[in-house]
Amino acid sequence: MSFIPDFSVILAFAAAAFILAITPGPDMALQMSRAINHGYWHGIAVGLGAMTAILVHTTLVAVGISVLIIAAPAAFLALKIAGAVYLLWLAYQAIVHGGGLRLAAAGQSRPTIWQSYLTGVGINLLNPKVVLFFVTFLPQFVDAHDPAASGKLFFLGAEFIVISIPLMVLTVYFAQLIADAFRRTKWVERLLNWGFAAVFTTFAVVIITAQARH
Repeated sequence: MSFIPDFSVILAFAAAAFILAITPGPDMALQMSRAINHGYWHGIAVGLGAMTAILVHTTLVAVGISVLIIAAPAAFLALKIAGAVYLLWLAYQAIVHGGGLRLAAAGQSRPTIWQSYLTGVGINLLNPKVVLFFVTFLPQFVDAHDPAASGKLFFLGAEFIVISIPLMVLTVYFAQLIADAFRRTKWVERLLNWGFAAVFTTFAVVIITAQARH
């Protein structure tokens, strides 16, 4: 079928996708925090939200819209600022209000599964690391003059999701084990609270100071 890349391309992209998927980032941190605080399915919901955002990235690349981010530095800067502000907001929620980033006490209000899903969508869409991967790297695996290029881009985007889902499930499962083992330990709650805040703040600083790669 014309939309399926060569097997060598599938393997090469799988290796690149695996490296990106296991690289710690705000998506992974949020999946772990929601699983620790609100349960396994909240972590999964965040992960599924991120996978949905991957479909958006793939679609934008396939139809050629994402090139505007590269062509217009101001647009990329706006994306970086929005992503950094969002991460700082999550860090603030972790320290001041909990925001789903600390071990939840019994009876404590919690987000709905839908809210966790939407948060996963938002944090992935505003993650320049993922945007740059799809805008600058994904197109390298297809020939611009190939009439089936768009179909192959969608295939590779789907491949990225297939590779990422098992890793996401393992991440959430591991986080749930941590929560079950240490939920009653107060110092662990404080450590997780400030730890997740530090993670989100660090990524915000990295995003805002990163230079767009052309």
